Amino acid sequence: LFSCTLLSLFVVYEMSLAELEEQFEKAVSLNNVSAPQSTKIYQNILSSSSQSSGAVDAADGDEDSLNALKERSIYELAEIYSRSSQIESLRQLFVDVRPFFGGISKAKTGKILRTLIDKTSRIAGIDYAVLISLCADCIAWCKREKRTFLKQQIECRLCEYYLLARRYEEALKLCNRLVFQVKKLDDKHLLVEIHLIESKIHHSLHNIAKAKAALTACRAAANSIYIGPRLQAQIDMQAGSISCEERDYKTSYSYFYEAFEGYDGLKADGEGAAKALKYMLLSKVMNDEPQDVKAVIAGKLAIKYQLPSVGIMQQIANAYQQRSLAQFEVIINAAENAAEIGGDLVVKYKLDELKNKLLEQNLLRLLEPFEVVEISHIAQLIALPVEVIQRKLSQMILDHKFNGILDQGSGSIIVFEEEPTTTVYTHANETIEVLNDVADQLFDKANLLD
Repeated sequence: LFSCTLLSLFVVYEMSLAELEEQFEKAVSLNNVSAPQSTKIYQNILSSSSQSSGAVDAADGDEDSLNALKERSIYELAEIYSRSSQIESLRQLFVDVRPFFGGISKAKTGKILRTLIDKTSRIAGIDYAVLISLCADCIAWCKREKRTFLKQQIECRLCEYYLLARRYEEALKLCNRLVFQVKKLDDKHLLVEIHLIESKIHHSLHNIAKAKAALTACRAAANSIYIGPRLQAQIDMQAGSISCEERDYKTSYSYFYEAFEGYDGLKADGEGAAKALKYMLLSKVMNDEPQDVKAVIAGKLAIKYQLPSVGIMQQIANAYQQRSLAQFEVIINAAENAAEIGGDLVVKYKLDELKNKLLEQNLLRLLEPFEVVEISHIAQLIALPVEVIQRKLSQMILDHKFNGILDQGSGSIIVFEEEPTTTVYTHANETIEVLNDVADQLFDKANLLD
C-alpha cells in the first residue's frame, strides 16, 4: 500500500512538471504578444515547488528539471523587464529569487546573479546609481550568506559601474582592496578583470604610467590562463587606447583592429565592434592618414557597422583632409553628435588635440605670405575671435613652431624669415675629426721610427 502511494505521488509530480513545462512554452510564445500574461506564468513557475506539486519524495532528476525550468523563467522575466525598462520590477526580482538559491549550487547562483545584473545594465539610459545600488544590495546578501567568491565577482562589477559613473576615487579604493584579496585566493581570471578595470580608471584620470602598469599586470595574469574572446578584445581595446595617448597611432590601430576582429567574431557584441571601428578611424586621422578612412569603412568586416559614430569619423576625416577648421567646428559642435563625441573621453580628448593641430596648420598657411600683418585680419580670415588667435600664436612662438613675435602696441604679428639651414659647421667638425685621426696615426709612426 505504501509503495502504491509513493508511485501515485510520483506520477502526480511528473504530470505537474509536464504541465509547468507546457505553461513555460506558452509563456515564451506570449513574450512579444502579451508580456503581462507571460510574466504572470513565469512568476507562478517560480513560486511552485515539489511539495506544492504533490511530490514529497520526488526523484533528484525531476527536482533538477524543475530548477532548470525556474532558472529559464528567471532569465525570461529579466529579459521582459529589461526590454520594457521596468527597473523596480527587476529590483524586486533580485529579492524574489533568493529563496530559490538555497536549492541550487553556488556556481549556478553566481551565474544567475551575474546574468540579472547584465540584463539590468542593458536598459537604455539607465542611471548608474541604480546599478551601484543593486550591486551593493547583492554584496550585502553575499556577506550574510558567506558567499566570498560571488561577493568578489559582484564587487568587480561594482568597480566597473563606479568607473562608468565617474566616481573614480571610490572605484580605485575598491579596486586596490580587491587586488589584495583576490591575489591571496589566486583567482587568475578575476584578477585579469580587476587589473583591466584598474587600468581604465587610471586612464580616465590621465595617469598613463599607472594605466600602463596595470595593463601589464593584467596581461601577465592572462598569460597563465585561458581567457575568452570578449575579455581578450577588451584588453586589446585598452592597449590601443593607451598607445593612442602615447601618440603611437600605428600601434594603436593594430590593437583596435585586433579588438574589432574579436568583437566581430562574437556576433552578439555589435556595439563593441562599432566602438573599435570608430577608434580605428580615429587612429588613421591622428596619424595624418585621413585618405585611408574610406578604404577601412569599405572593408568586408567594417561594412556591417555603418553606424552614426562611423559616419561622424568619416566627416571628421574629410574636414581634416581639406584642412577646413570651420567644417571641423560644425561637426564637433553639432547637437546630434554630442553623445558620440562628448560621451567618449578618448574621442573627446583626441579631437581637441586634432583641432589644435588643424588650427596651427591653418595659421601657418595664412601667415606664410606676410612679413607684418594685423592679428584682427588673421582672425577675420580664419573666422575665430582675436583673443583665441593671439593666445594660440603666443603658444606657437613659445613652442618654437612659429618664427616671429607679437607686437602688442600695434596689434600685429611680425613674421621672421626662416633661416636657411647650413651644413658647413657639421662638415667642418667632421673634417677636423678626420685630420685629428691622421695626426694621431702619424705621431704613432714617428714613435716607431725612434
